[in-house]
Amino acid sequence: MSDSSEELIRPTTEDDQREARVLSGSGMYFPWLQKHVETVVTGGKKEKDFAQTTSACLSFIQEALLKHQWQQAAEYMHSYFQILEDSDSDKRQGAPEIIWKLGSEILYYHPKSNVETFNTFADRMKNIGVMNYLKISLQHALYLLHHGMLEDANRNLSQAETWRYGEKSSSQEVLINLIQAYKGLLQYYTWSKKKMELSKLDEDDYVYNTASQNMLNHSWKTSVNLCALIQIPGVWDPFVKSYVEMLEFNGDRDGAREVLNNYAYDEKFPSNPNAHVYLYNFLKKEKAPREKLISVLKLCVTIAEKEEHHKLGLEVLFGVLDFAGCTKNITAWKYLAKYLRQTLMGNNVAWVQEEWSSRKNWWPGFHFSYFWAKSDWKEDKALVCEKALVAGLLLGKGCRYFRYISKQDHQVLRKKIKWIKKSVKKHSIVNPGV
Repeated sequence: MSDSSEELIRPTTEDDQREARVLSGSGMYFPWLQKHVETVVTGGKKEKDFAQTTSACLSFIQEALLKHQWQQAAEYMHSYFQILEDSDSDKRQGAPEIIWKLGSEILYYHPKSNVETFNTFADRMKNIGVMNYLKISLQHALYLLHHGMLEDANRNLSQAETWRYGEKSSSQEVLINLIQAYKGLLQYYTWSKKKMELSKLDEDDYVYNTASQNMLNHSWKTSVNLCALIQIPGVWDPFVKSYVEMLEFNGDRDGAREVLNNYAYDEKFPSNPNAHVYLYNFLKKEKAPREKLISVLKLCVTIAEKEEHHKLGLEVLFGVLDFAGCTKNITAWKYLAKYLRQTLMGNNVAWVQEEWSSRKNWWPGFHFSYFWAKSDWKEDKALVCEKALVAGLLLGKGCRYFRYISKQDHQVLRKKIKWIKKSVKKHSIVNPGV
C-alpha cells in the first residue's frame, strides 16, 4: 500500500500526535497546522471545538486541492476522518460522501498513488458509508475502466448489482439500473468486437452461422441490462445508441424506431438535441421521406437554441461543483446561480430538487459552512455573492453561509445583497415566500 493510502486510511498514533505537536481539545490531529488551529480552537465546549476544527480542516483540504498540493491534502484528510465521530448526526451521516469525494480526487492525482491504493480506499469507504455503497461502487468501476481494467470493473459492477441495504428506495433503484447499464456497456464492448470479427467471415460459412447465433444470444443478455435504464427519464446517449444498434442487428427495426421516438419525443425526458440526431440518422438509413427528415432536423435545431434548456445545464453545473478543485470557480457558481433562479422562476422546482436530493446531506458542510462564509467574504466578494444566492435558494434563510453574508454592511454591495435576500425570500425551495 502506498504512503498516500496510509495517510488517508491509517489510524492516528501517539507518535503521530507527538510529531505534529498539534492536538485540539477534541483530539483532532492536524499535521503542520498549529498556527491555523490556534486561531480556531481557543476554548469553549468540546463539541464546538470539534466542529470548528473539522470545518477548518475541510477548508485546508479544499485549498490544497485547489493548489494541486496532493500530499498536503492527504495529510489533512487523515485528520478529517474524525468527522465520522461527530456528535451531530446530520454531519456524521453526510461525512462518508464528503470523505469519498475528497479522498478519491486526492488518490486520482497523487504521484505516489496507484490502482491498489485506490481500490483499498474505495473498499473501505463502501463499508463506512453503506448508504453510498452503490454510488461509490459505480465510481470505482469507472476508475477501473479508465485504467483499462475491464474484468475488474465488471466484477465490481456485478458485486454492486446484487447489493441490498434495507428497503429499496427510488434513488437506489436508479443507481442499480445505472450499474446494470454500465455492465451492459461492457458487454456491448465485447459484442461489438465480435461483430467486427463476424463482418470478416463468409456468410455462407458454417462458422459464420455459429458466430451469428452466439452474437444474437449475447445481444439479448446485454439488452436486458440496458433496457431498464433507458425507460427512466434522463440523458442516456451511449446506452440508447448501444441498445438500438443491437436491436437493429437482431432485425428488430420497429423496436429500434420506437426506442428512438420515445427518447426524442417523450415529454418525461429532458430536451436533448442528440436524441433527434440519432432518430434522424436512423430514419435516413431507412430512406424515410425527405419531409420527415427535415422536420426532425428542424426540431433538433429549435431545441438546441432554446434558452429554457436548463435541466441538462443544472446537472452539469452541480456535477462540476461536486469536485473540490472547483469550489472557488466563480464561473460555475455564477451560472449555477443564474440557472437556479431562472429554473425556479419557471416553476421547475422538481428539476432543482432532483439534483439537490443527493447533495443535501454533504453540500452544506462542503460549500456553505460558516467558516467558508468568513473566508470567501474576505477573499472574493464577487464569488461570495454568487454562492450566497445559491446557498439561500437551496437551504433557505436559515443557512449559515447566507445568514453571514446577508448581515454584512458593505456600501458597494448593499444593493446586491438586498436583491439576493429578496430573491431567496421569493424563490427558495425551502419555505418559499416566507
